[in-house]
Amino acid sequence: MTEQEPARGRAAAASDGGAGLGEDVALASTPGEDGEAPHLADPDAVDSSVRSPAERSRTFTGILVNTALANITTSYLWFALTFWVYLETRNVIATGVVGGAYMLLIALSSISFGTFVDRYRKLAVMRFAAAFTLVMFVLSGVMFLLTPASSLLDLGQPWFWVFTLVILIGAVVENLRNIALSTTVTILIEPDRRANANGLVGMVQGLMFLITSVLSGLSVGLLGMGWTIVVALLLTALAFAHLLTLRMPEETQVAATDAHGGFDLRGSYAAVLAISGLFALILFSTFNNFIGGVYMALMDPYGLEMFPVELWGVFLAVGSSGFLIGGALIGKFGLGSNPLRTLLLAVVAMGVLGAVFTLREWAWLYVVGIWLYLTLVPVVEAAEQTVIQQVVPLPRQGRVFGFAMAFESAAAPITSFLIAPIAQFWIIPYARSADGAAQLAPLLGEGTSRGIALVFLIAGIIMVIAALLAFLTPVYRRVSAEYQQAAAEAKATADTDA
Repeated sequence: MTEQEPARGRAAAASDGGAGLGEDVALASTPGEDGEAPHLADPDAVDSSVRSPAERSRTFTGILVNTALANITTSYLWFALTFWVYLETRNVIATGVVGGAYMLLIALSSISFGTFVDRYRKLAVMRFAAAFTLVMFVLSGVMFLLTPASSLLDLGQPWFWVFTLVILIGAVVENLRNIALSTTVTILIEPDRRANANGLVGMVQGLMFLITSVLSGLSVGLLGMGWTIVVALLLTALAFAHLLTLRMPEETQVAATDAHGGFDLRGSYAAVLAISGLFALILFSTFNNFIGGVYMALMDPYGLEMFPVELWGVFLAVGSSGFLIGGALIGKFGLGSNPLRTLLLAVVAMGVLGAVFTLREWAWLYVVGIWLYLTLVPVVEAAEQTVIQQVVPLPRQGRVFGFAMAFESAAAPITSFLIAPIAQFWIIPYARSADGAAQLAPLLGEGTSRGIALVFLIAGIIMVIAALLAFLTPVYRRVSAEYQQAAAEAKATADTDA
């Protein structure tokens, strides 16, 4: 894929990555007919000869660490909000709606996020996102100080929804950095090491869950929501200050792109369709996220019924260490010659784990199941990212990642909005009734959370069936062949340049 590889021999005198959002680069041609993606005369404005691969890798590490701090901070406040709302209301609808609203906002904004990443320099996008998140967290702190707690926790009052929305918007805009991060892998990392770099990204996500699940539980239990907001503000300011010190001279100018406006849905769709089978890959990941919405809505209520909030945070952190293990393994060994096959095998294993880790209300089974399940999540994420980075040209990667995030994020809130009230009003009461408990006992044992366990079992079985069927589709063979062809071309190009 010649458009994807960084250009060689350009001017070494490079800018600092852009402190502000500059103007779009003029296009050399107009959009093609029949929805085809247009040809770009200057496919990327990247000079990878400015520094050695080791130097570029160190810059990527700095960006990765900074993004980790930002993700930890937003997740810390986000987890704390979820814990706080459930503990104060004991209502799974509240947690389901809050979690679903977060994913829905990501879905609605991801096309714009991807468009901005393609149109502007990556560090400029990251700095904008960091500043915006800081402002929103300041507003949430002001609201918490000025509004009585009884009003903030009354779901019938607007203050709960405004307060939640302010925090959610700040957290969602921070996700703009994650799309930009995926494109910096293409800019800074050699093609044969991108799967490993994506594994490190997954490891960072695991670190985020591990740290925030402990800190959020302890923070809500010991400090309260007010001081939790203060801590989030300080960490967000620190991440923003550190981001201002980073430089990425390889990005010599804003890359020429066919992106238009601030919401280039047509261009995003055309960029996805330009690669045979890529849309089907995104659809499969979207279906997988439908199942993920079940866990998003019910995993915290299940854990909080089993443990006190402080202990649940600790045990969730233990389970979340699986992210670190999975990401570290990918960083060391990669994803094999066919990342798509690795993805589907991981999804099968996740479905089995999701079906069995609540078959009995045993604390060790739940924690070990979460740990194994989350060990596989970085595999799925890294595999999809690696395929996109290999087969999609850099000037369109932001929109492709944004399009994928929009579709995949939209799936989870739909499931969350549906399953939370169904579980609250029908499944959980049925499982706790005398007749329901007796009927479920042979399969799921006894306990107060057998209704949630039944939902997890069904969701896991569906996930396994879907992944096994995907192996049989022509799309699986096409995407696998496309990736292997692109990888061979990239290797040949690298050997020629060497």
